[in-house]
Amino acid sequence: MSRYVKDMPLNKDPKFVTFMMNDYLAKNQFTPFDYKGEQVYRAGDAMLEGFKYLKWSFEDGNFHIEAWMKSMGKEMGLDGFVGCLQKKPFKQSLEQLYTLLEQDVEIPEGAENADGSVTVAVNTVDNAGAASLALTFGILSIVTALLIPLAGVIFGCLGINRARLGSGSSKANLAKIGKVLSIIGVIVAFANWMLAIIL
Repeated sequence: MSRYVKDMPLNKDPKFVTFMMNDYLAKNQFTPFDYKGEQVYRAGDAMLEGFKYLKWSFEDGNFHIEAWMKSMGKEMGLDGFVGCLQKKPFKQSLEQLYTLLEQDVEIPEGAENADGSVTVAVNTVDNAGAASLALTFGILSIVTALLIPLAGVIFGCLGINRARLGSGSSKANLAKIGKVLSIIGVIVAFANWMLAIIL
């Protein structure tokens, strides 16, 4: 079993940490999942990008997170060459999360609402970069599908993956366009491949 593990002291309000984690999980499309009797979060799919798993806890000012991917039935950490095109963005998103968790949150005087709750502006996860990459990979997928079908499939799969990540970002429209172009690129690549085999 090989997992990426991070422990960090985090002297923050548990409500803030829970809010930030729920925001991260939602924007990266993680859903609760029972993994061999262990309650974790899972995102991704079996066909294009594989599954990503995450488990976290926050107790006594200590933040703990475990993350891994699965390939051929085995757990993989987030380092190493195998699956690097999927591991790298996952690890980068976690590093962005750590920065956001450490941000200073100031509660101004008189910020309480009528029900006693407090509304505070904080920076949250924004996968706008993934949305832009989805568009780029989508365009490359279509162009290369006509010349090198295998490259078209690879770029298409990468585009679909980045579109999923970017769908909850401030550039969600780019992610949608990138996803459509990537799907078209994969279809064109397979069609071109089949024609090459037949002819």
